[in-house]
Amino acid sequence: MSDFAEFRAKGREALLSGRATHDSPMVEGGLRWGAAAVLRPEGEVMTRMTELAATLDAPGHWVHGGRTLHVTIRSLEPYREHIPVDDPLRRAYGAALAEAAEDLPPARAYFAGVSPHPGGVLVGVHPLDETMETLRKRFSGALDARGVRDLDHGRVRDLWYVSLLHFAAPLADPGRIVEWCDAHADADFGTAELPTAEIVQFVLTGTTVRVGSLEQVTLGTA
Repeated sequence: MSDFAEFRAKGREALLSGRATHDSPMVEGGLRWGAAAVLRPEGEVMTRMTELAATLDAPGHWVHGGRTLHVTIRSLEPYREHIPVDDPLRRAYGAALAEAAEDLPPARAYFAGVSPHPGGVLVGVHPLDETMETLRKRFSGALDARGVRDLDHGRVRDLWYVSLLHFAAPLADPGRIVEWCDAHADADFGTAELPTAEIVQFVLTGTTVRVGSLEQVTLGTA
């Protein structure tokens, strides 16, 4: 995984030099916000991140909290508004995830550090065991075995994180976002166990993104 301090420095520079990007509302077939495999933090760690995100002064942008907070394992497909229970890809994702999670214990991770990046604000996730990386590798292999090519196209994510904010319009005052991130750069949210891996879809209502579970598997139950 990449160095979080280096990532933060690059994110600051990107915003301060006017290189912010922003999301648009989900559209059918769009390459952003399609179904994904995720882990979601629970308990005090989730609450602390939610409370901090609520202090972001970012009207018109997508501020996340509660069960919307997630760690992405793989992005799976372009956006689809409707993914029925009997959808062949949905079934393949669920079966691949169950196979990948077999005999794996719940993931443990330390959530700390706030960073800006061109598209928003995130919290660093620092794994305390091999579960997340093993799950990612196994899931990729299980998809390949089923002839399913995910949206990551073999790309290996070099940073684990949870997004607190996605920009949803041109950024009027990037300096203010950077200042907020600097003030919370060393935020310590604590350690959490992530016992459930899920296939989810994202739904936008106004400026709120909801994460709906399509398939799930509990780690450590084999």
